[in-house]
Order: sequence, then structure tokens, then C-alpha cells
Amino acid sequence: MIKLDPTKTYPHETESRTIIRFQDCDPLQHLNNAKYLDYYFNAREDQVATQYNFSPAQLFREYKTSWVVYQHQIAYVRPAVVSEWIRIVSRIIYYNEDTMVTEYYMTDDSGKQLKNVLWMTSKYVSVVTGRRIPHDPDVMAFLAAICVRDVDFHNLNFNDRIRQIKDQLLEERFEGD
Repeated sequence: MIKLDPTKTYPHETESRTIIRFQDCDPLQHLNNAKYLDYYFNAREDQVATQYNFSPAQLFREYKTSWVVYQHQIAYVRPAVVSEWIRIVSRIIYYNEDTMVTEYYMTDDSGKQLKNVLWMTSKYVSVVTGRRIPHDPDVMAFLAAICVRDVDFHNLNFNDRIRQIKDQLLEERFEGD
């Protein structure tokens, strides 16, 4: 069961860093477009395990449910290149009774240059029937605890969101100087 600690405040945003591997790059030494998804999924799996003590395998075993990818929206802003250290940020920006939207973005290691943005929409399904079902109450409580609260997803355009993230990184750059 998903157990939330009532005395703990859970981060709404998770971040990790990794290096771009040669084997994942194209002949121009850019990260292959399809590999961005692998980097994001691996980072998110590690992030939720360490930050929330949660594993998607938990859903499968304990609830007989899982999230399946329904839709991706991705923007390649600047290339990530071979042997470059990068940062991956992930966060839930929307959820309802059977849907979750995870926002990912990638920056250079300093966190100042935006490289990529991904919105991944997932549906909650029964692994027994393969059909969409409502989130379990424990899952809803978990999503409520970790979801970013200041994103108006229904009134947000993906391209506008890219601009917001760029502006946020620019603000943080000037605050750090």
C-alpha cells in the first residue's frame, strides 16, 4: 500500500543528473530523439523511488494496476550531446480520476540552458482487464501530495509552457549571479 507520512512534506519536483552516453547518440553526436524518452523514464523511476519511496511495480503487485502512456508531446529545444552531463526535472502537473500528466524537462548540468520538454499523459488501468479505471483512493492521495499546485493545465498551451520554463531558468540564472 502507498503510505504517506502525514508529518512529511513531499517535493513537487524531482531532479537528477546523468551523462549522455555515446551509444544513445546519432552520427552528429546528438542524443537520438527516441532516447530522450528512455532518459526521462529512467530518471523518473529513480526519482520517485528516492523521493517518495514509491515504485510503479508497487501498483502492479499491490493494486493490480498501472499507468500506461496515452500521449506524448515533446519539444527538442537544443541538442543534448555525447558525454554531456545533463539535469532532468520531472513533476506531475495534472491528474484526475484516471489520468496523470507528467512534465519532464532537460537542461545542461548548470540548469541554465533548456534542452527538451516532454508532457506525458498516462491513463490508469487494471492489469487484469487492461481497461481504464479510476485511481485508487491511496493513489489519489499520493498524487495530491506530489502534484505541482500552481500549474493551470487546462488553460496552458504546450508552447507557452516551454516559454515559462525558459523564463524560469533565466530568472534563476540571474538570481544566482
